[in-house]
Amino acid sequence: MGLIVQKFGGSSVADAERVMNVAGIVTDTYKKGNDVVVVVSAQGDTTDDLIEKANEINPKAAKREMDQLLTAGEQISISLLAMAIEKLGCPVISLLGWQAGFNTNSIYGSARIKHIKPNRLQAEIAKHNIVVVAGFQGINRYDDLTTLGRGGSDTSAVAIAAALKADKCQIYTDVEGVYTADPRKVDNAVKLKEITYDEMLELATLGAQVLNNRSVEMAKKYGAELEVLSSLNPIPGTIVKEAAKMEKMLIRGVTMDKDVALVSILNLQDTPGIAFKIFSKLSSKNINVDIILQSFGRDGTKDIVFTVNKDNGPVAVELLKGLLDDDCKIVCNTEVAKVSIVGAGMESHPGTASKMFEALYESNINIQMISTSEIKISVIIDADSADRAVSAVHRAFIPGE
Repeated sequence: MGLIVQKFGGSSVADAERVMNVAGIVTDTYKKGNDVVVVVSAQGDTTDDLIEKANEINPKAAKREMDQLLTAGEQISISLLAMAIEKLGCPVISLLGWQAGFNTNSIYGSARIKHIKPNRLQAEIAKHNIVVVAGFQGINRYDDLTTLGRGGSDTSAVAIAAALKADKCQIYTDVEGVYTADPRKVDNAVKLKEITYDEMLELATLGAQVLNNRSVEMAKKYGAELEVLSSLNPIPGTIVKEAAKMEKMLIRGVTMDKDVALVSILNLQDTPGIAFKIFSKLSSKNINVDIILQSFGRDGTKDIVFTVNKDNGPVAVELLKGLLDDDCKIVCNTEVAKVSIVGAGMESHPGTASKMFEALYESNINIQMISTSEIKISVIIDADSADRAVSAVHRAFIPGE
């Protein structure tokens, strides 16, 4: 039939019952004549529990040692799932990331995949084994274990699909596909049959929890077709692929991200190169900046406002205090959220922005910043208004079927 890569997240293998459920899905796929490679995350809250244990010992532990610890979570998962598949009568072998050929760089805690040597994977597939691989991990040139950061198992699965030229990469989650909004918070959220790589990448980057953005980038780069579907409800999910004739829906999704900090630099001396100094300093510490707003100069000064990850907000302030003069005022607001709409067709439909802003106005929600691109519009608002904002914007564009 074909080669199928299947990925299961932590909630899908959270306990013995769910592990057996996943084993059933995998063996059913195998018995249909497919070769199967399975990528698994750590069970449930295992990663968070391991982080908590580390913090009890040393809250400032070296990232290398944290990677040594955190890779244990996936090792447990692959072993248990392999045992469950074996129980159901199918040949199986479990492999850690390095055994599956994952070579990464040496940025502990957020490593990037340099390449995969698929020899072992190909050899096990040739033996007609189901191969269960630990996601989220690899090995660097020093033979140290590394982790790929949050959502890294998605990236592991897509990387395997690309390396093996798999026919399909299925990402199993606890939701039934990609929705126009979080169905747990927006009652009339609609499941999409298809979505483009670009739209999915924007949704993932802007706060949607369904897929890791790095995995979508990789899928687009190598043309790996993804399917997002539920491990608990056996129904068709959402296909993520190249742009094609899609449903006639202008807005594909509304997202919310509360992991945001708004940093304001006020009364900044309006001198050439000052923006370069600020953002190169942040870049040197691997602080990613999202939305940037600069005011017009006045009386020799200007204001620069930008957003970063919430954890990086206070760090950015301390870095800039040592860089800028004492006349500047630097303020960090962590009680904000980013609400976004995404849709590949919006650039050819005038009035999209005004419709979004009208929905927020009618809900008495103030906009602090605005950012736009060809396929998305994002606004920064107060965090306590975020849920209302998502519902209001979703109603405006997707009123229900």
